[in-house]
Amino acid sequence: MADLKMPEINYVIVAGNLTKDPIFRETTNKTPVVNFSLASNRRFKDSSNQWQEDVCYVGIVAWNKLAESCRERLKKGSAVLVDGELQSRTWKTDDGHNRSIVEIKARRIQFLNKRGKFVDAEVITEEDDNSVVTDENDADYTEDSFDKFLSDEESNLMKDK
Repeated sequence: MADLKMPEINYVIVAGNLTKDPIFRETTNKTPVVNFSLASNRRFKDSSNQWQEDVCYVGIVAWNKLAESCRERLKKGSAVLVDGELQSRTWKTDDGHNRSIVEIKARRIQFLNKRGKFVDAEVITEEDDNSVVTDENDADYTEDSFDKFLSDEESNLMKDK
C-alpha cells in the first residue's frame, strides 16, 4: 500500500475585537514584538431555534514592522482581521512547571477601525509595510464592528437586545 503524504497546511483567518490593550516589547536584539488577544463572536440558532452567541478568545503575536504598526494603531476594543499560522510554545514557570500555549503568529493584519471621517481599511503585512491599502470611499466600511456582515434577520435580532 502506498504511503499517503498529508499536505502541510497551517493557515488561520480570524476576525474580532481586542480584549485589552496590546503588550509591546523588544527582544534582547531589539526585534519588536506585540501580543494581544481577540474575542471572536459566533452567532447560531440552538435546537429551540433561539439565537445564541459563543465567544472564542484567541492569542495573537506579531513581529517587526507588523508589531510596530499594531503598537501605533491598536487598543482595547479595536476591530481587526488577522491571518497567519498557528504556533505553539512551551516554557518553564518559576515554580518549575511546564506551561504551553497555542497562538496565531500574524502574517497580515487588517485594521477595521474608524479613522477620522472614514473607516480605516488598512492592511499591513509581515513582510513589507509598503503594501498598505486604504479604501476611504467604500460605503460598506461604515461601522466599527462586524455588524455589516450580518444578514437582515440577524441585524433585526441584534436591535431587539
